[in-house]
Amino acid sequence: MPFSRRISDITITRTGKPIIRTQGGRSALGVLMDVRNFDLEDVHVEGVERIAEAVAKYDVDRFIHVSSYNADPKSPSEFFRTKARGEQVARNIFPETTIVRPAPMFGFEDRLLHKLAGVTNVFTSNHMQERYWPVHVIDVGQALEIMLQDDTTAQQTYELYGPKNYSTAEIAALVDKETIKHRRHINLPKAILKPAANILNKALWWPVLSADEVEREFIDQKIDRTAKTFKDLGIEPAEISSLTFHYLQGYRSSAFYDLPPATEREKREEKKYLHVIDDQ
Repeated sequence: MPFSRRISDITITRTGKPIIRTQGGRSALGVLMDVRNFDLEDVHVEGVERIAEAVAKYDVDRFIHVSSYNADPKSPSEFFRTKARGEQVARNIFPETTIVRPAPMFGFEDRLLHKLAGVTNVFTSNHMQERYWPVHVIDVGQALEIMLQDDTTAQQTYELYGPKNYSTAEIAALVDKETIKHRRHINLPKAILKPAANILNKALWWPVLSADEVEREFIDQKIDRTAKTFKDLGIEPAEISSLTFHYLQGYRSSAFYDLPPATEREKREEKKYLHVIDDQ
């Protein structure tokens, strides 16, 4: 059966060429650290520039650029600096760009819950006191879908974060409670861990921990009060403690695998005790 398009699907680009009209696109390109063939600047700035130029050239209706929380050109973290420059590049080339800055995300195959539950996450810095509002990846995905269908979100900046602020140590405690295990984390000073991370990344072929990730452990999430949020999209974000069982049950040993979530166990334990109030 031949493939056909309505005449309304054809548009004339700014260069005068007829093309099939594209409703919209998203840029979620990013890396957490320099890799062998690309560094943060290559991906977050030059990569975004190429995508934005293609969006402008071919008259894409909507362009949503997923950046990061704490995107700041003056940040001590190169990750946050390059994310900020990527935002500027996207808006300079395609002013209608929608900027999205998600908080640290949790979900399947994330680098938050699964990293804390894994056996390789041993060395940390700043005593895991970095604070942020973790956000469910499903909520972020729903927000992106709404933005793509709603033209009023064009040229807007959204910061998407969860309802409760946590430190990494507090989330690690949630992970230990849900997996019924205690993961040991060894705290090292930044002056030691940053050069050690550089050496490890050069010696090993798989990513372990970068010096910039160590730097980010000392930077709390800052909320831009001028940016729009989930509330503007009619979304109520999920709280991380209500979903830890869903994502972490697989880390339990076989002896505890079928036990209920930590919150349900705690409620059952409370019923075992009779609280007597003596008014005398």
